[in-house]
Amino acid sequence: MYLINFIKRMSRKSNIPVLIYLALNVFIIAIIIQVMFSDSQINFIQSFFLALALYAVSMFIALSPIGEWILRLQTGCKPIKRVEYSNYIEPLFQEVYTKARAMDTSIPEDIQLFMNEDEAPNAFATGRKTICITEGLLSVPESQIKAILAHEFGHLAHKDTDLILVVSVGNMIISGIIIFIRLAIDLFHFIFHTISSLAGGQEGAIVALISTIYHLLITAVVVSLTKLWTWIGILFVMKSSRANEYEADEFAYRLGYGNDLCILLDTIDASGAQGLFASLSSSHPSKNDRIARLQNLGATYQRNFK
Repeated sequence: MYLINFIKRMSRKSNIPVLIYLALNVFIIAIIIQVMFSDSQINFIQSFFLALALYAVSMFIALSPIGEWILRLQTGCKPIKRVEYSNYIEPLFQEVYTKARAMDTSIPEDIQLFMNEDEAPNAFATGRKTICITEGLLSVPESQIKAILAHEFGHLAHKDTDLILVVSVGNMIISGIIIFIRLAIDLFHFIFHTISSLAGGQEGAIVALISTIYHLLITAVVVSLTKLWTWIGILFVMKSSRANEYEADEFAYRLGYGNDLCILLDTIDASGAQGLFASLSSSHPSKNDRIARLQNLGATYQRNFK
């Protein structure tokens, strides 16, 4: 059911760039299969349908709890174990959570809060049941922490967060499958050549070793290109989802955190963000555009220049 709803949401006009990216993904994976298994008798049509099947499996896994778990690993988000951290942030989280569910009952009842060690104040939501904050977020005032949590609950309420899972986790799963198959073939290739070259002496063994190294280098290049393409996909997602940021801001405003969100946007610096956090932050609308939208909604915040 959730996968069907995801496909329906993908039909929105704002998601056209992502749909193009996902379609290109299938073709690129088919090409990768052709290159990596060039010695086999697989033609491009067979490679295309194999790529389509692999991508469908990866989407299913990405949209499952496994996908959220993988993305938490990628971003270093872990359960909050320090007692003072938990005692401070959990009441704030639960306060906003209660308000968010009262306004939108589609928000799941079992959302969990995680943290990573980035010093830049930040947060993100992913999948259906994950909100992750940075350790640096604890340094801002409580009211602003509530504001950014309200914004992230807005993403969960609007189901904006699945695309990142499909792109980042889905591509990683496909890359892992291809690497596993390729390494298995390389291992068989090395063993076969080693055994067959024993009769040929040292020269035959060297040829077998060089051949195996060559195949491993091809695998490394394919993995690097897959990683680069994944990052491009994340930028595609965020480019097509900028309207979602405004909607999440509006959700926070409707919960009563409009002014606090304006203050947070006007004061935090996301330049210290790392990895996926940096990509997500850099592709958001500008803070001035977001503050202006909140002011148009009714936020009374104005920057003091004195």
